[in-house]
Amino acid sequence: RLGSLVAYFTSAKLLLYLGHALSTWGDRMWHFAVSVFLVELYGNSLLLTAVYGLVVAGSVLLLGAIIGDWVDKNSRLKVAQTSLVVQNASVILCGIILMTVFLFKTQLLTLYHGWLLTMCYILVITIANIANLASTATAITIQRDWIVVVAGEDRSKLADMNATIRRIDQLTNILAPMAVGQIMTFGSPMIGCGFISGWNLMSMCVEYLLLWKVYQKTPTLALKSAKVEESELKQLNVKKESDMKPAEGVQLIVEKDVTGFEPQQEKKVSCAARIAEPFITFRDGWVAYYNQPVFLAGMGLAFLYMTVLGFDCITTGYAYTQGLSGSVLSLLMGASAVTGIMGTVAFTWLRRKCGLVRTGLISGVAQFACLVLCAISVFMPGSPLDLTVSPFADISARLFESEPLPTIVSPEDKPEMVFATGMPNLLNGSTTPANSDPEMSPEPVPLISVSLLFAGVIAARVGLWSFDLTVTQLLQENVVESERGIINGVQNSMNYLLDLLHFIMVILAPNPEAFGLLVLISVSFVAMGHIMYFRFAQKSLGKQLFVCRTPDPKAASDSSPPGNTSTV
Repeated sequence: RLGSLVAYFTSAKLLLYLGHALSTWGDRMWHFAVSVFLVELYGNSLLLTAVYGLVVAGSVLLLGAIIGDWVDKNSRLKVAQTSLVVQNASVILCGIILMTVFLFKTQLLTLYHGWLLTMCYILVITIANIANLASTATAITIQRDWIVVVAGEDRSKLADMNATIRRIDQLTNILAPMAVGQIMTFGSPMIGCGFISGWNLMSMCVEYLLLWKVYQKTPTLALKSAKVEESELKQLNVKKESDMKPAEGVQLIVEKDVTGFEPQQEKKVSCAARIAEPFITFRDGWVAYYNQPVFLAGMGLAFLYMTVLGFDCITTGYAYTQGLSGSVLSLLMGASAVTGIMGTVAFTWLRRKCGLVRTGLISGVAQFACLVLCAISVFMPGSPLDLTVSPFADISARLFESEPLPTIVSPEDKPEMVFATGMPNLLNGSTTPANSDPEMSPEPVPLISVSLLFAGVIAARVGLWSFDLTVTQLLQENVVESERGIINGVQNSMNYLLDLLHFIMVILAPNPEAFGLLVLISVSFVAMGHIMYFRFAQKSLGKQLFVCRTPDPKAASDSSPPGNTSTV
């Protein structure tokens, strides 16, 4: 018994969990803190935070396929270690720069008319973006590739590992910002910078060792498919001879470099191909994603990002305008984490009972049913919905008024507020709208509408995370090994694209009176995403779509789409 316990604590699976927990904890602390740091540095303005968010989203959108292609072309250990070092080193460097700026901000303002300070801001955003891109590469290689190899052929083990990874994500999403927030509140932003830099330095060393241990304990991680097949994405843009056999593709490419035949012409072709390679990779990655048998399932997941029905800065800002206090919101966020963990448990149970594809269907129906409450809340008492108020009225008003925007003065009162009107008075913690007379005591807002809204959002997390895990495992099981990185890179790009669109939607309609319209649009996009998944499931299972039965663990999973069969 003691031996089995020791074996479990030294197993590759547990070491992978520990490494992911350390990595995720550092990521969540940094993502929470960097926005607060940028607000603090730029005179309590959200400008730098908005620029940072736009740069991050745009970079992953444009470079997701290229990052995934790099993951595919290199050995697993090299990719994991390189992305780990680049990510943590970038965060450490950012922390040092931010500490320097906090210490010498007054002096930097006077040097070169403030241009040196501006260069520091640009440098921080650039390096932080590099850290985020390296984090994306780490997520692709560990969560989409290493886990599959460690689980082997056991798909139930793969499902359990995916669920455990999501539980770790849920816990760190709540606990890590709380921890670094307390340090910044009772210390200072500079102390927060130092703590995050020190944490990432320690974490990098431990994670590096854990990755090496997992690699040693799983010999199959050293084996990576490098064969260029017709069904796989072409990673090298080299013309094949007309009489070349498919199996000789790699062999002939290598030989062509050695023969030295027409060296000048070959050099010109190589130079041109090298310049065009990133653009071709971007194009081929998106084409390959579109041709995947699980394309509709991936698109369905991406459409769920086009929503304001989550615990982000937008919904938080709206909740403040409706009279909810910070303590109530923190309790609601904790409840959402609990329901998210329940979703991971539901996923493993449903998959065993009904199979993977049907689990996605059931999860989608459960999520949409809960979000119906959110749609109903728009028309309930207390809802500020007023379609007679132009969504662009506030934007035009701001363009022609000279008063500054409301400012935020302390780290603990710095949620990324999006609404420009009807905002809470953050200076005194009141929920009185920022543009109203503080001497007037407005009538209390009925809480029926906002209660229904958050009840729907929290309950929907069960179906949401179960659906997310379903699509994640479908991508793991049905994408060929040599394309696993680039396809998941494009999936990340799609997620960021829809997430970016939902922020643009809020910018176009920022007032609380239009939030109900945003809720209805969000529910519509969620419905469209699940319709796409239903179409995928219909193609995969055909007439067996609604037959829920316990699958044979030794038999093949029902997640194999028809595109993977010999008849297509």
